Amino acid sequence: MSKSHSISRRKFLTSTSLLMAGAAWKLYGTELPGADSEPIIDIHQHTDYSGRTNDELVAHQRALGITTTILLPAGRPVEKASTHFGDSNGLAAGAGGNKSCYRLAQKYPDEFLFGANEVPDLEDAIPEIKKYVERGAKVIGESKFAVPCDSPEMQRIYELAGSCDVPVLMHWQHDTYNYGLDRFHTMLEKYPEVNFIGHAQTWWANIDKDHEDQSVMYPETKVTAGGLTDQLLSDYPNMYGDLSAGSGLNALTRDEDHAREFLQRHQDKLLFGSDCSDSNGGGDDCSGGNTIAMIRKLSPTKDIERKILYRNAKELFRL
Repeated sequence: MSKSHSISRRKFLTSTSLLMAGAAWKLYGTELPGADSEPIIDIHQHTDYSGRTNDELVAHQRALGITTTILLPAGRPVEKASTHFGDSNGLAAGAGGNKSCYRLAQKYPDEFLFGANEVPDLEDAIPEIKKYVERGAKVIGESKFAVPCDSPEMQRIYELAGSCDVPVLMHWQHDTYNYGLDRFHTMLEKYPEVNFIGHAQTWWANIDKDHEDQSVMYPETKVTAGGLTDQLLSDYPNMYGDLSAGSGLNALTRDEDHAREFLQRHQDKLLFGSDCSDSNGGGDDCSGGNTIAMIRKLSPTKDIERKILYRNAKELFRL
């Protein structure tokens, strides 16, 4: 491919993404930001996500006005119980591993950072994660494996995180990944020096005190404050929340009155992530664009909006 053709294709992808993204922002009553808009840190994206190319990923992030993106790698593909015997390889979404995220971040150092990850019960999991932390990884994760959250294997990762002073981002999905959210307070107490970031369906469903059926991943009912997630964010200074994906967006849209109070209450603990796999950076299916729009719509003050979209991540990841 010629250099001029490559540039033209990149411009086409970006311009198309910008047009499509406008629909998502207008859906929630806000406008697409311009090139000179305020910075946004996206703490949750993936390379090779559902077959998306790197060019498409770069265009997607630029279309949403993201100024800094943290790429979260998968562990290596293996057939073990912790990966559902291979079914959950690539974070169950074809996501790229450590090398893929590291290389893209090296190519675009002003726009992309990277995390470190590995299947936790592999013998060399800790050396593999440590290798990329020493190269500059900002977070361990996304931890999305079929293991108990308080297992010896996961505790080795928490110990590494503590010694290296990096957060751990965890995907909570009942009976599927990181078993035992109801026991996780014991890990928060055992590793107070480690900052943990909660994400995904079970994490966000449990903002509701009345959420009893843990098999329901995207509840649509009104929210009664004081659920397990609400408690963990309130009671533990080392617990944070990642608003990415359909689960984070659902937590905002299912009960907007509660969401406003939730953003107010946890304004120093919430982080924006997109975690969307679409290629065009817009439209109804772009959870990233829709989540930005909802944060702008529901944040009680401009200061809270800026915390969630930028300042909290800047402080947590020391950017």
